[in-house]
Amino acid sequence: MINLLSALLFIPLLGASIAFIFRGACVRFLAFVFALLQMFFTFYLLACFNFSPTVDDTLQYEIQWPWSNYLRSSVHFGIDGMSMLMVLLTNILIPLIILSSFNEKKPYSHNFYALILLMQFGLLGVFTALDGILFYAFWEITLIPIWFIAGIWGQKDQKFRFTTKFFVYTFAGSLFMLAGLIYVYALPDTASFALTDLYNANLTYGEQVIVFFCIFFAFAVKLPIFPFHTWQPDTYTFSPTQGSMLLSGLMLKMAVYGLLRYLLPVTPEAIAGTAGGIVIMFCVFGVIYGALIAGIQNDVKRLIAYSSLSHVGLITAGIFSSALLSLNGKFTTEGGSGAMVQAFAHGINVVGLFYCADILEKRFGTRDIRKMGGYAKVAPKFSVLFILILFGSLGVPLTNGFVGEFILIKSVFDYSTLLGIISGLTIILAAVYLLRLFAKTMLGRGEEKVLGRLRDISGVEFSVLASLCVFVVLLGIFPQPILEMVDTSLRFIYSSMIK
Repeated sequence: MINLLSALLFIPLLGASIAFIFRGACVRFLAFVFALLQMFFTFYLLACFNFSPTVDDTLQYEIQWPWSNYLRSSVHFGIDGMSMLMVLLTNILIPLIILSSFNEKKPYSHNFYALILLMQFGLLGVFTALDGILFYAFWEITLIPIWFIAGIWGQKDQKFRFTTKFFVYTFAGSLFMLAGLIYVYALPDTASFALTDLYNANLTYGEQVIVFFCIFFAFAVKLPIFPFHTWQPDTYTFSPTQGSMLLSGLMLKMAVYGLLRYLLPVTPEAIAGTAGGIVIMFCVFGVIYGALIAGIQNDVKRLIAYSSLSHVGLITAGIFSSALLSLNGKFTTEGGSGAMVQAFAHGINVVGLFYCADILEKRFGTRDIRKMGGYAKVAPKFSVLFILILFGSLGVPLTNGFVGEFILIKSVFDYSTLLGIISGLTIILAAVYLLRLFAKTMLGRGEEKVLGRLRDISGVEFSVLASLCVFVVLLGIFPQPILEMVDTSLRFIYSSMIK
């Protein structure tokens, strides 16, 4: 079993190393083959995965050996239900993200694909690391490839400004997280950076508040949630399509995972005090703010960026609402379950939306939805796939976005009726901006001269969108496996808060 997890981490690193060396058109196929190999290997791990472990023994495929007695840190990896879900999402999306670039000619393409595989390596490290220093190291590793991808292959006239802002925000957040982890580690009774030792640290209420805001700042920036979101719209908009997919589909899931894995069990008293309530209020405000701003956007990528802000606000509110309910004697993991289901669904949907935006931009030569229209007349295949992905983002019943969104709103409602009602408005507002997006781009008369030279999607484009739509429908009809996968891990996380 040890070798299985080692291989999971080694495959993308090997692929990245080879891609850096090779040149020519073969690199994209080489990267795609490594990504597919990783995906099928993940399905094998999933087939061997125990979906019903005991609460006290949730880890599987564990690796552990000491590497620094001075730092009291070890190389410790393992997979539980939460990790497995995020590993699965990562290894499903990476091959589709690579495939989505096959119709493009990228300068320095060997570096481009090597960086995507390096990003995959960093993400898998984040989702499987069980040591604070190891988690931080992989957290920083993911920043390097996405910074280069956005900076080198982004929109030329904007890339310096947005990549600098993105780097400053995320790197500053990472340093605060490191400071918080070191603070806990430096306590006399903390034996090491091991996750279990961090959970058992004896922090006073004041110390927990300090550690909470240090670590939370890193996650709040990465998600992002209001008001730490100002880097996000520009970065999502001016990054290359594959960069936007990586940022929205996978990188922000690191923060969702980090909130549950590292923040909640370490600082429960701070959350029970005032911190948890403050976070929920900002998140609910962000839900409405993101949706309202998305509703007035004419740049299709910017619209998707603000819609993502709204969705992650609800995910974070659900996590903290269950935490506060559990700490107040009403033990529940509903918010965490809804967050994990919705994180998976959001990853699928937002990658699909950004790819649809890329297709529309290439066809019409603009991202301005006011200059589009009528594309459904000449692109029936694209129309069907686009509306399916939109339905998933809307949370239409029997699509992947419905179950998670329903559970999250219920969790917030159980915490506060008023905040639950306000959060529920996201359903109406999402319908407004997403259906407006479809109507402006796909319906209407359009210009006959423009439509006459447009075509439906290619085989590569169809393959990517159809694959995503399979998960939109499949997870909408069968969400129970995901709920069962994460249940034991979440019961352990939320029960660890009650010391």
